Amino acid sequence: MLEDDFGREVSGVRVSLTDRCNFDCVYCHNEGLGDTRGPMDPQDDEMSADDVVRFLEVVSEFGVRKVKFTGGEPMLRGDLEEIIERTPDSMEVSLTTNGTFLPGRAEDLRDAGLERVNVSQDALDPEAFAEITQSGAYERVIEGVEAALEAGLDPVKLNMVVFEHTAGYVEGMVDHVAENPGLQLQLIEYMPELTGHPEWNIDIQRVHNWLAETADRVETREMHNRRRYYVGEGMVEIVDPVENPNFCANCHRVRVTHEGYLKGCLNRNDDLRSMGEMTREEIRETFRETVANRVPYYGEYMIKEDGEWVVNDEYIDAPISHS
Repeated sequence: MLEDDFGREVSGVRVSLTDRCNFDCVYCHNEGLGDTRGPMDPQDDEMSADDVVRFLEVVSEFGVRKVKFTGGEPMLRGDLEEIIERTPDSMEVSLTTNGTFLPGRAEDLRDAGLERVNVSQDALDPEAFAEITQSGAYERVIEGVEAALEAGLDPVKLNMVVFEHTAGYVEGMVDHVAENPGLQLQLIEYMPELTGHPEWNIDIQRVHNWLAETADRVETREMHNRRRYYVGEGMVEIVDPVENPNFCANCHRVRVTHEGYLKGCLNRNDDLRSMGEMTREEIRETFRETVANRVPYYGEYMIKEDGEWVVNDEYIDAPISHS
């Protein structure tokens, strides 16, 4: 297993299969590349199924054990089931989706080898959902979650980005997962560095404090210093990388864009590396380079001075949008 200069082994990859999406979420950062919603038809710049599988076969040589397929909306790929079926058996396969295409496909995805699914759902109110996602697909998403549960893809994690537009719906979503076995809730801290609109940011610590008072039980995962709040039948977890150096100090994942570029960090686009024609040797070399050049912490937490990584006190102390 490859290890970067900061002692982090890369055990997982996050592979974007497309930047196409049938939603237009106001907070979208498209895996850190910016909102690039485009035509719904397949695009020539997307990696082929053969490219994706070849990449996974190569990184499995380095001990990579997990792959999460993302987008855009990865289920716009008609060959998604084929890609999952051809993924090396040694890898745990998960998927992040908006859920609209799960009805009718969830069982086939499970049969192909899908083990877990995250479904983006930012509100329980159809009108609020439509405003956030710029779509009228609320009922279809609910059907998709039910289809995933019926197919045995449980627990189903609901992803909810927490910012000004959604903060008022957090309590309702927590109650929802508390009352429905098989559901978990992942509250994701809004990152204005990637999406713009710093005025939409909220203090995620307020959500932590409320959950700590509400939960029946609280656990802290050593990795990422992430808390799990158990409420009723459900579990709620907050993904809060901003001002949490433990989060990125324990990052074991490399990202792959739909065009076949590797990137070592969600919050960077200056480290994109092409895998060229995606021969096995090109993939190996690019993967090695990407791991070797990973930065130690989120954003500008640490900077290089005289060839050494040091804490960037100006960034930490500055009262700007990262706080």
